[in-house]
Amino acid sequence: MSYELYPLGEQAVVIRWGDRISEQTQRHIDRSLKSLERHWFPELTELVAAYRTVTVYYDPVALYLKSTRGYDPNEINLPYELICSWIHSCLREQRPEDVIEDSQDGKAAESANVKVVPVCFGGAYGPDLGEVALHSGLSSEEVVELYCSVSYFVHMVGFVPGFPYLGGLPERLQIPRRSFPREEVPIGSIGIAGGQTGIYPLASPGGWQLIGRTPVTLFDAALSQPALFKAGDYVRFEQISEAEFTVVSSKAKAEAGLKRKMEGLCGDN
Repeated sequence: MSYELYPLGEQAVVIRWGDRISEQTQRHIDRSLKSLERHWFPELTELVAAYRTVTVYYDPVALYLKSTRGYDPNEINLPYELICSWIHSCLREQRPEDVIEDSQDGKAAESANVKVVPVCFGGAYGPDLGEVALHSGLSSEEVVELYCSVSYFVHMVGFVPGFPYLGGLPERLQIPRRSFPREEVPIGSIGIAGGQTGIYPLASPGGWQLIGRTPVTLFDAALSQPALFKAGDYVRFEQISEAEFTVVSSKAKAEAGLKRKMEGLCGDN
């Protein structure tokens, strides 16, 4: 897949692939990140992946000073050009372990990385379910059935810590954001905006259409791996009742406490 490079201010270069969001693009991003990380050097500061891009942040002053120590007027010495040259070199490299054949269409990855998320739909847990049903021409029950019938792909995690941006929403369920965002969306809320769906890991402002809520903990800063999801994972949703929500919530809190305790004990050793 071809890509383009362009500057983002004076301290970053953006690598952009293709013209649409897809799982194939995500696989290119994943393997490119592996190559860039293998060739990391001190003047780099961060790599940030998104739907179709990876942004490479660097220290231009440090890079310029390093490049002029053995100054050769015939060589590239401008920080931006040095970074672009380095990116081209990294992306030309492909190792067999980095490559997922497109013909597999991610099926092996899906079976290995799928996470099932229990959700209580409608009512106080999903106040916008009726609006989504009206927009789609379906009943609320049909919306839930359709929503739970497919697997979703985690394109990236962001907005707030642990928020998964999920692709694969059935076209019939696609609906614009709310005209006026809520000042606070409850933790665990499941939302729809356009062709995306996602889960709020923390209570925060938000304008997505809320159709349900999960009792699962998506983000815990006390853990060594604080976010439940990462780019490349797959998600399936499973409907539960309000009574089951309470039971699963209590179990999730107990498991989270045990994980924190175990990691604390491991840290002491």
